[in-house]
Amino acid sequence: MKKTELQIKGMHCASCVTVIEKGLKKEKGVINANVNLTTEKATIEYDPKKIKEENLIGIIKKRGYGASQLKDGIDLQSQKKEIKKLRNLFFFSSLFAIPTFVIGMVFMWLGISMPFEEYILWILATPVQFIAGAQFYKGSWAALKNKSANMDSLIAIGTSAAYFFSVYAVLFTSSHAQYFEASAVLITLVLLGKYLEALAKSKTSGAIKKLMELAPKKAIVIRKGKEIVIPLKEIELGDIILIKPGAKIPVDGIITEGFSSINESMVTGESMPIEKKKGDGVIGGTINKQGSFKFKATKIGKNTTLAHIIKLIEEAQGKKAPIQRFADMVSSYFVPIVILVAIITFISWKLMFNADLTFALTAAIAVLVIACPCALGLATPTAIMVGTGKGAKEGILIKGGDALETAHKIKYVIFDKTGTITTGIPEVTDIISKDKTEKELLMIAGSIEKNSEHPLADAIVEKAKQSKIILKKVSNFNAIPGHGIKANIGKKTYNFGNQKLMKDLKIKIISNEFETLEEQGKTVMFLAEGKKLIGMVAVADTIKKTSPTAIKYLEKLGIKVYMITGDNKRTANAIAKKAGIKNVFAEVLPEDKSNYVKKLQKYGKVAMVGDGINDAPALAQADIGIAMGSGTDVAMETGNIVLMRNNLLDVGKAIRLSKLTMSKIKQNMFWALFYNTLGIPVAAGVFYSFTGWLLNPMIAGGAMAMSSVSVILNSLALRKKKL
Repeated sequence: MKKTELQIKGMHCASCVTVIEKGLKKEKGVINANVNLTTEKATIEYDPKKIKEENLIGIIKKRGYGASQLKDGIDLQSQKKEIKKLRNLFFFSSLFAIPTFVIGMVFMWLGISMPFEEYILWILATPVQFIAGAQFYKGSWAALKNKSANMDSLIAIGTSAAYFFSVYAVLFTSSHAQYFEASAVLITLVLLGKYLEALAKSKTSGAIKKLMELAPKKAIVIRKGKEIVIPLKEIELGDIILIKPGAKIPVDGIITEGFSSINESMVTGESMPIEKKKGDGVIGGTINKQGSFKFKATKIGKNTTLAHIIKLIEEAQGKKAPIQRFADMVSSYFVPIVILVAIITFISWKLMFNADLTFALTAAIAVLVIACPCALGLATPTAIMVGTGKGAKEGILIKGGDALETAHKIKYVIFDKTGTITTGIPEVTDIISKDKTEKELLMIAGSIEKNSEHPLADAIVEKAKQSKIILKKVSNFNAIPGHGIKANIGKKTYNFGNQKLMKDLKIKIISNEFETLEEQGKTVMFLAEGKKLIGMVAVADTIKKTSPTAIKYLEKLGIKVYMITGDNKRTANAIAKKAGIKNVFAEVLPEDKSNYVKKLQKYGKVAMVGDGINDAPALAQADIGIAMGSGTDVAMETGNIVLMRNNLLDVGKAIRLSKLTMSKIKQNMFWALFYNTLGIPVAAGVFYSFTGWLLNPMIAGGAMAMSSVSVILNSLALRKKKL
């Protein structure tokens, strides 16, 4: 099975999406096809043994749409060309439509008559109908060939009816009843709507554009001992790159020389600059604040963190939310029904109520125009684009509309302990000394642990360094697996280890203090000089500062919080208490975590929050997998949502963003359906007998165009919401 993405041109509404998707899905070898109106992309899964990519492009082209292989990232140039083309077409159409409107409507209202007025209007309306409006004929013809109808069908039928009726009236009647100005102004208004829509669409993809612009165009590379400036695309793996103060980092790499502080907010969302030194990683697209350094390029092109993020957001904006299926289904039936309603409207007024031809035609045209389902087609994808874009700006990467929709239904959140609620880095928390000072005790423990490979050794050595303690040389070092260490400093022998070691040596421990530390979730190690206990060192994986606040925030959202860990119950409960978590799954093996997720799923939607590596099965089992980690490849691949800042507060923010986005989608869909439902009977003249209401096709055209723009503007308002 293979997956490809194609760029599609010429789509106007949800009906266009349906035509392309149905056309692709019925072909042998196509497993799935997903077309997004807003991003103008098709994501297709297919069997390369049965069908080729060229065939897929051909299928789309046969249906009257442009199709090509997708370039990396958003095709900004193509987007600009499309906007420019629509603007020019609108201005061209306006050049003829405005005088048509003035002569045909304004002069009529003022009682001004012109010689050969109908012929002048005919001449002015013709270029609008067949040059500016050519795309509607092309689109409706393509739909007709596919035995379907779309927005173009409605515009082409409606304006053609008005135009050709007017030609008939000019040539064969003396009634002066013509609608040249209606067809010309209608096409112009639809083009204005399309132009405004294209502008708004370009704004919804602003998050990706900003990310694409982060990487510098050139870089200073050191080759053969010389500094040379080369384009970004010419950087090779292993190149040594020089970064000066204030410069943008071109690609991912590892610092080989120098140190600095780097602003990574544009990629991770972390507002504070990060201190970097030799051996630390740097991310392409971030900004060097001060200091100059050299780094080795480890990831280039499509493999950089920035490229991964861009790809992730693009895929997210292309994935449909389940609610979009409802809009697609409605629009697929909507257009044929509207055409049928327009025909019934015409026949009813002409034959049943004996209205004149002009009145019946006006009502039928207004029905066709008011019912265009553009707003319905844009309701979901625009909100998803803005929502995922806003999330990216906050360091929250959401992988698609489906994840965005599911997140607002979450009832339970399960947090992994290590590296998620806690920092994942053990720290010395307590030093209890009997006969010596704390510094002396730390010097002995640090000197012994300097040679150890135990995970907790680094914490003790680091504490000694922070306290500026000079460590001494150790002899006769002997590691006792599962117990501790025996070593000499000078002539004295020291034993440093756990409770088991003390028991074997028959050394009495201080039980009260030990139990208190254990209850706090700390690992206690005992230090004995010979067989005399001289002190204890407690080490713990401390909780992140944001953890308690993040838990409170989730509880405010009505979400029940759990913690899951392999630690013993005493340690687990101690950590959970500090974080403010009441529900704990302790002594759980990594492979069993997914079973606990399954248990909770019986009662509601579950989100699992982990580091994206050892929690992969649980993340996959959960309704929403939220991966912590500053942009690691594994985290990006594993979770439905990736928190770039490693900040637990972003879990609640992601769920709130989902709630806000879904609210916007529902608002958009309500107004789109309400507008069409209300507009059709008014346009058909249902209320004409009682109220005198009848919708002019020009007003219907303007309202239809503005409905699409209003849906997009409502989605864009999401950008101003606080998370």
